[in-house]
Amino acid sequence: MENREMDELLKKAEVLIEALPYIQKFNRKIIVVKYGGSAMTNPELQKNVIKDVTLLKLVGFKPIIVHGGGKEISRWIEKTGKKSEFVNGLRVTDAETMEIAEMVLGKVNKSLVSMVQELGVKAVGISGKDGGLLKCEKKYADGRDIGFVGNVVSVDTKILLDLLEKDFLPIVSPIGFDDNFTSYNINADDAACAIAKGVKAEKLAFLTDVEGVYRNYEDKSTFISRLDVRESEELLKSGVIGGGMLPKLAGCISAINEGVSRVHILDGRIAHCLLLEIFTNEGIGTCFYAD
Repeated sequence: MENREMDELLKKAEVLIEALPYIQKFNRKIIVVKYGGSAMTNPELQKNVIKDVTLLKLVGFKPIIVHGGGKEISRWIEKTGKKSEFVNGLRVTDAETMEIAEMVLGKVNKSLVSMVQELGVKAVGISGKDGGLLKCEKKYADGRDIGFVGNVVSVDTKILLDLLEKDFLPIVSPIGFDDNFTSYNINADDAACAIAKGVKAEKLAFLTDVEGVYRNYEDKSTFISRLDVRESEELLKSGVIGGGMLPKLAGCISAINEGVSRVHILDGRIAHCLLLEIFTNEGIGTCFYAD
């Protein structure tokens, strides 16, 4: 065997050895993965994410996928001749839009189930309505009624824990219901946070379209790789964080305060970002942890 080939094999062995303590530490622990953004629309990235989550399952983790589908919902809404409207990042959802969202998310859900099962892992696709998983109330945006948009008020984790116990990988679409069993569209970040808190997940990972958190997004040297809760709260109050990162940061803080050990914001556009964050010493995103 040539030296170059041997060096490549040794590098592979080093990667496996580096991953070993993390596999030992998180064996049989629950990790919630919020899957959305560009990683859902790019077929190659989509395959990589599903491979990552499947590998986590096969090495002993208990992953749960919570997925979005906003871009696909917008595409179908345009087919009806309507335009998507957003307030503070939330989709204005009338009855027709709600019907489209539920249909599209169901389609996305079963597609992800098929992809996981093609890799030899048993998966079950559910919505937040199944088993009474996600109970909601109407959510308002700055006091404005934006239709059938839900705010999660309670999580019944029994269906998820039963599926995990039976060795299934649950894949959840963010549709919930209220006291009158009316369907609501839930922001996928909110749904993932609520589920992670409900199951007391060891980790919650957001796959996004940004590298992580910056003190100043225009200055890439201000990237933050680790934040404890106190630092995160100070950053939130400072006013330097804006846009879609603001609710994510608030969700990260809430999840840590309610029992989730680690929260990660990762760039889903990077191939195998989950594995790089979880199984390497350096990681690639922003990690939030308790004080």
